[in-house]
Amino acid sequence: MPHLFDSYQLKSVTLRNRIGISPMCQYSSDDGMANDFHLVHLGSRAIGGAGLIIAEATAVEPRGRITPKDAGIWSDKHIEPLQRINKFIKEHGAVPGIQLAHAGRKASAARPWEGDNSLKDSEGGWETIAPSAIAFDNQKLWRVPNEMTHQDIQQIQDNFRSATVRSLEAGYEWLELHFAHGYLAHSFYSPLSNKRTDEYGGSFENRIRFLLETTRAVREVWPDRLPLTARLSCSDWVEGGWTIDDSVELSKKLKAEGVDLIDCSSAFNTPDNKNIPFGSGWQIPFSEKIRHDANIATAAVGLITNAMQADEIIRNNRADIVLLAREALRDPYWTYRAAQELHQKNIATLPIQYASWL
Repeated sequence: MPHLFDSYQLKSVTLRNRIGISPMCQYSSDDGMANDFHLVHLGSRAIGGAGLIIAEATAVEPRGRITPKDAGIWSDKHIEPLQRINKFIKEHGAVPGIQLAHAGRKASAARPWEGDNSLKDSEGGWETIAPSAIAFDNQKLWRVPNEMTHQDIQQIQDNFRSATVRSLEAGYEWLELHFAHGYLAHSFYSPLSNKRTDEYGGSFENRIRFLLETTRAVREVWPDRLPLTARLSCSDWVEGGWTIDDSVELSKKLKAEGVDLIDCSSAFNTPDNKNIPFGSGWQIPFSEKIRHDANIATAAVGLITNAMQADEIIRNNRADIVLLAREALRDPYWTYRAAQELHQKNIATLPIQYASWL
């Protein structure tokens, strides 16, 4: 029976434990560039003992940023500062990962602490794209996207491929495709946001076509020895929307395209979240179902806060790894505290610079 502090191997990559840091947008880049904030933010959590550090949603083109301050990897200039960060992460025993993303109709927005609303052109906003010309809502994210042409679709897939090549050069060893949370890929597969009548809309097979083609483009340039993963919104939590059963079937198809693990999140493709049962471990059942029904490795996310809870998820085969977000912001050294609580302190040791004092 595995436990939280067992190592975990996926392809040629071995994590020192089953704990990862979930990608969390920091909205602190200029022109997509990583800086010292990102080095400290990500590096401290590597020192903190996590096995996997996934960098925040990183835009594959400027138009795909959520905000003007998002991280990016659409240019070769982004590679060098990321190499510095990834070198540091590896030196401290963790595996560096990246989440490649395109915000779609949720792009061109202000940062959360600046209102989280669509930016006007005069405020630095830009035209957005999506499978259909449907705004996210009529209040905060009111900007109506341009419906993507076939040329647009091909261009975005080429951008994902190029971003993958840069990710490899930057030293990443774990690649996640952001297919969740109402961003571009999710808005393709959800019937709530995709009203197309061509081969990219309508039926289940058509609505997932963009994802499968994008995965295929990435798989062509990402080495088979390294993990390729995808984050899904496993349910829209809205009647008539995407369901967990849909996610199981999509996961099977992604596995056939070379995806090694599904990061199981949900929701955020509509502004109405009244049906979402927010609470401790609220998304764990998605991970458990996909892991068993689609026969693919999974990551569990969603208000995982304490060591016993995380260990139970692993011990009962509900996921292969757990990803922490807010709790890792509260405590970069959560992994060491969890090791003490689970009587595994000899497995997760502090860096000598800290241990010599403690």
